Amino acid sequence: MSQSQDSNSSGQPVAVVIGATSKWQSDGRNTKLAHGSSLDDNEIPIDARWGIGGAIAQKFAREGFFVVLTTRTASNAAGLASAISEQGGTCITVELDVASSESVDRAFADIRDAAGEPEVLVYNAGYLEGRDLPPDKELLEHIPTEMFETALDIACRGPFLVAKQVLPAMRERGHGSFLISNNNKSLRGHKRLTGESVYFPRVMMRTLSQVLTEEYSVHGVHVANIVIDGTIDSPGTRALPKIQKQPELAMNPAKIAEAFYYLHTQDRSCWTHELQLTPYVTMPSY
Repeated sequence: MSQSQDSNSSGQPVAVVIGATSKWQSDGRNTKLAHGSSLDDNEIPIDARWGIGGAIAQKFAREGFFVVLTTRTASNAAGLASAISEQGGTCITVELDVASSESVDRAFADIRDAAGEPEVLVYNAGYLEGRDLPPDKELLEHIPTEMFETALDIACRGPFLVAKQVLPAMRERGHGSFLISNNNKSLRGHKRLTGESVYFPRVMMRTLSQVLTEEYSVHGVHVANIVIDGTIDSPGTRALPKIQKQPELAMNPAKIAEAFYYLHTQDRSCWTHELQLTPYVTMPSY
């Protein structure tokens, strides 16, 4: 566990962001795959340098939360942790692999020890498996089994394991938020196009959100599935030809983060359980 603060000694409410870094950050895997190397992010707004997870982490830190950044490798979040600290926020970084029950158990033991039980859990884990398949390998028959298993681990197994870690305490307290960051492929099955990840398991993420809503809303736990219906602004995506040609296609991560915070602060008399965010220049997905 890498820390920018020793512990949550002041007893701040805790927000855990699963997947606080981005594969489209300046040195991210998607960025290197699309552009061949890392990119300079000095001209990128601080809220957009680490994608949605980084923007959500910064937003909750500014609102007085003790934020837990989770990532597979702690060094990936070093810049984000420094940014939060420079903004006056508090955070720790915990390594976590959502595909491993042992890693999840270990990570949440560290989180409880250093921070306490989460008030908010944002599940924002992503993957790029499938993006490097060539045009002649679009059909399901060409998808390697290991690639499918990774997608299942992150889109299905991961949120299940994380939910088991945080929902019992939220239920016992009678409040808390479990928010899932999803994409438009969760709305219905679509064929995988060239350059896309194996995203159809994302439907299961949405289904899990619906199940947890039915099971835990009555216990005071707010569960929501947030459909991010577009390309998120970040160092790697901003450099893509389609975004260079039409910048309005890029979604502002800071504004997405505001939507997550809005969901957490909603009055329980009128909770939103699914929210779809789409750039104004594109038609919403269905």
